[in-house]
Parts: sequence; C-alpha cells; structure tokens
Amino acid sequence: MDDAFGGYQDVSDSWSAAPAIDLVHLACQTQGDRALESELLELFQRQCERIIARLQIPAVARAAGEDEDLAHTLRGSALAVGAKRVARAAEAYELSARRGAPDAALLVELTAAASEARAAISILKPD
Repeated sequence: MDDAFGGYQDVSDSWSAAPAIDLVHLACQTQGDRALESELLELFQRQCERIIARLQIPAVARAAGEDEDLAHTLRGSALAVGAKRVARAAEAYELSARRGAPDAALLVELTAAASEARAAISILKPD
C-alpha cells in the first residue's frame, strides 16, 4: 500500500525500527554540509518543543483546525530531517484531527517520538 512518504510501503515494523534521526537521509538533504545539518536539527528540535507544548494545552484554548495544522507542519519538518517516527506519528495525529476528533493516544505517541528525536539530536550536537 503506497502512503504519503513517496510510495514507501506502510510497514509499521520498519517505521518503528527506524532510527530517531536518519543521518543518511539528512546528509542527502544537505548534500553533506555538516553546518547545515546541525542548523536544521536545531531548528527541528525547537519546533518539536514548541508544537508539542502547543498540542498539550487544552483544546478549548486552540483555534479550530490548529491541531491538524500543527501536526502537518511537524510532519513536514520531520520528513526533511529524517525523523521518520515523528513524521508517522504526526501524520496519524493529523488525520485524527482532520476527522474532528484528535486522538489523545496518538498525541502520546507523537510526544514520545518527538522526545526521542530531540534526545537523539542532543546527543549529536557538538558542545
């Protein structure tokens, strides 16, 4: 079954086994520019923090459609840096939000995937 990830097969086990950040994908996206990789990862890390924090506030404090927009934004950013589990979780949450019923369990999965990606980025960052 083709999915939104460029025709890749939707095999849950392969997505869950993916690294938190696919460094080969990231290197391809940046043509091996390490400074650009570092900048993109830092931007993604901050975006994860901001979006997850926004999604965790009570829904009545957010505009209609905001959950879907935020998840969609995070999904695109995750795909750009190779955070495939974040992308998959964001897509699932986005679809539940589009149906008008953002799923709390999917938000927990998204939060966990984002936390894992942020932790991996922290390890990768030169200090």
